[in-house]
Amino acid sequence: MIRFDQVTKRYADGTTAVDDLSFEVGEGELVTLVGPSGCGKTTTMMMVNRLIEPTSGRIFVDGEDISKVDPVKLRRRIGYVIQQVGLFPHRTILDNTATVPALLGWKKSTARARAAELLDLVGLDPKQYGSRYPEQLSGGQRQRVGVARALAADPPVLLMDEPFGAVDPVVREQLQDEFLRMQAAVRKTVLLVTHDIEEAVRLGDRIAVYGEGRIEQFDTPGAVLGTPATPYVAEFVGADRGLKRLSVTEIEPDDLDQPAVARAGEPARQAAARLHDDDARWAVVLDADGDLHGWVGIDELSLAGEEGLVGDLAHRMNAWVPVGAPLKQAFGVMLQHDAGWVAVLDGARFLGVLTPAKLHEALRRSVDADAQGVARDEVSFDSVADA
Repeated sequence: MIRFDQVTKRYADGTTAVDDLSFEVGEGELVTLVGPSGCGKTTTMMMVNRLIEPTSGRIFVDGEDISKVDPVKLRRRIGYVIQQVGLFPHRTILDNTATVPALLGWKKSTARARAAELLDLVGLDPKQYGSRYPEQLSGGQRQRVGVARALAADPPVLLMDEPFGAVDPVVREQLQDEFLRMQAAVRKTVLLVTHDIEEAVRLGDRIAVYGEGRIEQFDTPGAVLGTPATPYVAEFVGADRGLKRLSVTEIEPDDLDQPAVARAGEPARQAAARLHDDDARWAVVLDADGDLHGWVGIDELSLAGEEGLVGDLAHRMNAWVPVGAPLKQAFGVMLQHDAGWVAVLDGARFLGVLTPAKLHEALRRSVDADAQGVARDEVSFDSVADA
């Protein structure tokens, strides 16, 4: 969808902002451009909508050389979100959101209906917020309006320049979550500029790590964190890149241990005898459909009366995550509940438990898989969990 072909931007004073840049962004892909101030990432993005013209090279959007397209018409078909939002203070939120469709000649009713649809998509009820003015909204809410306005004309490409940088960390994380949810629904081709490697890792399908006017590495978040291409990239992503990688490594069924299991309708004494034979001190309790019911200890089962059932003794399982969740989420749940493991579910169905040893193994396997260019289940090594 976006292609840079040997693009250079050199200013009159001899400063080279971008030097011989070539890369491609696929349709529906979200690429984050990350690097220190002055490295050329914002220049790169602004050349896509011709707010900055390249000195040499060509840029293509949907196969078309943008140097041959009227800049005004080009910008109206490319969404643009900036840190300070830039809403019109004298216009309502609904009218702000409908700005580009109105400029394109849409009927007023159609433009406003589209604006209301987009406000709802970014989590702002148009009935509640549509008639308000920008000063009546919080910074996070104004940022959402900025995203909605950029999407109003249904552009194939969305450019975002530090879109969440002007809000506090809690709101920033909420906006990132909301944007990821929205992107999963609309699948726009996105270039997002940030100086924050954690934001780049969290949002990007791929990351372009900038040095001085050049891309040092262009790869998936997992590969950038697990196998930095250069010493510069390794230094930029930080010595704690292993911890950062937890946020982009998903839990897979092969990562799990299988603990002792008891059925909710099973006699407690019967379950206790089986756990004793297996030298297990506790069991996960499942119902007849294999859904998680809770957990129970062998001592409680042993002390139950003759008529006692496992389900009556089970404790609520608070430490759980869905399969496919990032390892970081599982680690956080372990810490929150002071748990030695977390249950992993597919809906309500119990799949197994993730222990600290298995979490470490999953992280190592993910790094090695990227390094070797193979799937995670093709990587083998001596595991602490099996020792």
